[in-house]
Amino acid sequence: MSQARLMWLVALSALFVLTQALIAQARPESLAPLAEKISPAVVNITTSTLVEGRAGPQGIVPEGSPFEDFFREFQDRNDNGNGNGDRPRRSSALGSGFVISEDGFIVTNNHVIAEADEILIEFFPGEGQPAKELVAKVIGTDEKTDIALLKVEADGPLKFVKFGDSDTARVGDWVIAMGNPLGQGFSVSAGIVSARNRALSGSYDDYIQTDAAINRGNSGGPLFNMDGQVVGVNTAILSPNGGSIGIGFSMASNVVTKVVNQLKEFGETRRGWLGVRIQDVTDDVAEAMGLSKASGALITDVPEGPAKEAGLLSGDVIMTFDGVDVKDTRALVRQVGETTVGKAVRVVVYRDGGTQTVLVTLGRREDAERAPDGDSEGETEPETAQKSVLGLTLGSLTSDLRTELGLDDDATGLVVMDIDETSEAFEKGLRAGDLITEAGQQKVTSLADLDDRIEEATEAGRKSLLLLVRRAGEPRFVALTLDE
Repeated sequence: MSQARLMWLVALSALFVLTQALIAQARPESLAPLAEKISPAVVNITTSTLVEGRAGPQGIVPEGSPFEDFFREFQDRNDNGNGNGDRPRRSSALGSGFVISEDGFIVTNNHVIAEADEILIEFFPGEGQPAKELVAKVIGTDEKTDIALLKVEADGPLKFVKFGDSDTARVGDWVIAMGNPLGQGFSVSAGIVSARNRALSGSYDDYIQTDAAINRGNSGGPLFNMDGQVVGVNTAILSPNGGSIGIGFSMASNVVTKVVNQLKEFGETRRGWLGVRIQDVTDDVAEAMGLSKASGALITDVPEGPAKEAGLLSGDVIMTFDGVDVKDTRALVRQVGETTVGKAVRVVVYRDGGTQTVLVTLGRREDAERAPDGDSEGETEPETAQKSVLGLTLGSLTSDLRTELGLDDDATGLVVMDIDETSEAFEKGLRAGDLITEAGQQKVTSLADLDDRIEEATEAGRKSLLLLVRRAGEPRFVALTLDE
């Protein structure tokens, strides 16, 4: 028996060694063949911009200062005494990009070509092929994802690369970054996918984090997988000194392809627009509303737009959008933006302890951003008394307070007159001057209304009360624990 066991262990060890050998053989010894294959589609981008005005240190000292004459002389010396310090001058910048079609469409970052008067594309000089430059024109740009689409006219078909599926990229996968770092010319660096689904500052962010070296000038260059497909566009780095420390970010290709397709077809983006203001559902908000878990997107306001026309209400929690469960506000914003303008979608919301389905025909976000949105409240003239509750000193909204707080004449609610700085309300960001317009998802126009909402929540066994708070017109929900 022991001999059989020994034989089994020997066989298992041999199988393990064989497996490791096969893996080693499958891994390429060099990335050179892949780099040679895809490098002809990677380009250097040089932009030229006309900058007006003096480039010297004007404005360093105040007018009339004893140092004013000194700095004027310094600037005159820089102007070589010819008085041309205010003459327009040209400023150049460098970046990277990549060709996505044989007829000359090129992708790069918007910040690489923003405000440029001239854009020159330098192609990688492959073996036996001289470098060449072509002038590019801008087809369209998208500031939200920092993507730009350019076009050049070449004598013949150009080498190009294809986009891959960034959703299949796994943490630990090998990737290659290509571009023109620090203006040094064509360069290749390798690393791995360090993280996925990173968000930096935008609503539509979906960055792949990588430790492949990315430096200034790499912006707009491609991030390749081992199949030679573009899975990201190198956009930003995290660095205390401006150089690569192994934390780079590439906009995921599945975001880029949607933007590029719209720029190619329309010359601009056309994102879906639902027309609501939203916030994440936290644990305390979920408890206050009777939700089983903290998920979805809580509607804080419904200005004029598709959502209002369809009947969505402030206080609704969007649970699913177009058949997809809503995890949080970021996920909803991205999904809505990627949905076709004019499409009628089913939106399932949690309202009054149950779910309802609302059919909403999406508008276009870009049109909405160019137009002011409206907001309205009911008219009720509240009393002028004050009351302290939940760490807040609340007062009814009077005409004088409306004027003092800069509110519309038809604004209603309770004003936070004072706040206990040791209270939960202060900890959650409420401040004097805030306007509470709803409690328990019902409008409050008097202190008596608030008392009723507190009593209703207590009788329902709620541990907290959900308040809709407005500051400078911006709404958000806050759940405050009820006194036991």
